[in-house]
Amino acid sequence: MTGIPNPRLADWLSLLALGAIWGSSFLAAKLALEGLQPLTLAAARVTLGGLVLLLAVRIAGRTLPTGTRCWAAVLGFSVFSHALPFFLLNWAQQTVASSFAGVSMAAVPLFVLPLALMLVPGERFGWLKLTGLVLGFLGVVILIGPAEVLSGPDAALPRLACVAASLCYALGGITTRLAPPMDQIGYSAAALTVAAILTIPGALLLEGVPAMPDAGALTATLYLAVGPTAIAALILVRTIVSAGPTFLSLVNYMVPVWAILLGAIVLSEPLPGSFLIAGVLILIGVALSQWGSLKRLWAAA
Repeated sequence: MTGIPNPRLADWLSLLALGAIWGSSFLAAKLALEGLQPLTLAAARVTLGGLVLLLAVRIAGRTLPTGTRCWAAVLGFSVFSHALPFFLLNWAQQTVASSFAGVSMAAVPLFVLPLALMLVPGERFGWLKLTGLVLGFLGVVILIGPAEVLSGPDAALPRLACVAASLCYALGGITTRLAPPMDQIGYSAAALTVAAILTIPGALLLEGVPAMPDAGALTATLYLAVGPTAIAALILVRTIVSAGPTFLSLVNYMVPVWAILLGAIVLSEPLPGSFLIAGVLILIGVALSQWGSLKRLWAAA
């Protein structure tokens, strides 16, 4: 395929669906943590999500990756896009608001920029991208909160864990970008399977065999596994194939909005002014850093 794909109505609907599904994952995690510990929840999410995608691979006649280079990419994607960030966010959300965790995800594209410059051949870094990176970094600093950092690790570490999770997602995205060609559904299924293999022993060793959670926590866990993990992966593949990865990057503007709205409506979480200021700075930074791509997307729409 050559040229820039022209997004259709179905692509915009897919994008909106992804923003809502991923944005709702922070609320679901907050509810699931009432019955499960952080690493156990991460293990349950990737295990159940992996089973759903393995079934999709079987039904659709897709294939799992083959070859050392493909499985090396699967391992990197598994660690940085699933096992590690899921645990970090779960651990952090024991004390921080779901809206905070959602806003921190807006920093993912800002971490992608310097990583792509260092690791991806042909990437360029102009003044507009640099300005966007500085503004976004300022937003991240405001989001973490200098006062919380200075007040001690109990307040600072959960916030830093959310930002570390966004860095993990950026590393997972770079890993996928550098991965050799392979079936994307098979790639996602393999990554979730590997994530399950990595997290289940640690969860059992550190947190023990979990008791059956109540209905609310169990429902939230099942939603996390099927919705934001498995179904979102299938929508992701469809959107990339149809409209391209640049179009998909617009979802980064939607996830924080959904996370804030759902946290405020369902959990009555407060919305500190610093959250909003940080979110605006981060989104402006993302927009400036992606300005060229956004202009090309607008011209093609």
